[in-house]
Amino acid sequence: MYVLAIMTVVIIAGCSSEPEAKTTVADSDEVNNPAKSEQRIIAGTVVIAEILDKLELDAIAVPESEKQLASRFDGLPTIGNAMTPDMETVKSMDPTDFLSVSTLEYDLEDSFKQLDIPTNFLNFQSIDSMIQEIQLLGERYDRQQQADRLVTDLQKRIEAAEVVAANRKGPNVLILLGIPGSYLVATENSYAGDLVKRAGGTNVMEGQEPEYLSSNTEYLHNSNPDIILRLSHGMPEEVVEMFDEEFKTNDIWKHFDAVKNGKVYDLEESLFGTTASLQVPEALSELMKIFYR
Repeated sequence: MYVLAIMTVVIIAGCSSEPEAKTTVADSDEVNNPAKSEQRIIAGTVVIAEILDKLELDAIAVPESEKQLASRFDGLPTIGNAMTPDMETVKSMDPTDFLSVSTLEYDLEDSFKQLDIPTNFLNFQSIDSMIQEIQLLGERYDRQQQADRLVTDLQKRIEAAEVVAANRKGPNVLILLGIPGSYLVATENSYAGDLVKRAGGTNVMEGQEPEYLSSNTEYLHNSNPDIILRLSHGMPEEVVEMFDEEFKTNDIWKHFDAVKNGKVYDLEESLFGTTASLQVPEALSELMKIFYR
């Protein structure tokens, strides 16, 4: 019924599912053991900046963002948008490590290789992979104690939510990821799918391998979701308007029980991005309010 959305890789910032961080330059003592040399780290995304702060690590630059970052980053230069950083600016700063995420690797890797910029793409495509990356960063930058503290706190709060969910009958859930102009269906292998599963829900696309699939409304209707979750990836107001228009003009949506019962929810992009973040416990809490209200 489904085919992998042709433009998924391009639209979702070149999604990658590689489980480990990759370095784009040749091995050297400085790259492999940055704790032994001057650390000149550039945080390529807001999530990475937040993790660096928890690990008590400074940076020399951060991405542009409307979100207020930790005070340790006050006054730092910015590299532009995380998806399209200003490569001349990045190169001029002579970083020992540019940290980005694997979902941007497809788009960025060649540019960093050409400019010989040490780069690591971290896998935040699930909660477990993010936790593993935090631990690896702790080892890499001699911040094991801080990493252990952060991971322990996250796991404690996540497990508390999972215990509550285990004692409830969760709903069948359809997850739609909207991008300006179109939308995709998120499977259980996506970050949003991971959240839904941990909150006790069952993804109607259970068993599908890719993270995102193109939509087939007739098939989705037959899956009979109890709840429809709508997420946005970039320009959230425009995406919500797009979803509203789609649900209004495409006659098939009115036949979904979730629509009839008013069980359609637009989720905040700040909590429900395309990759995991330190806001996982808050995202799980929000989902459980929706699932079990």
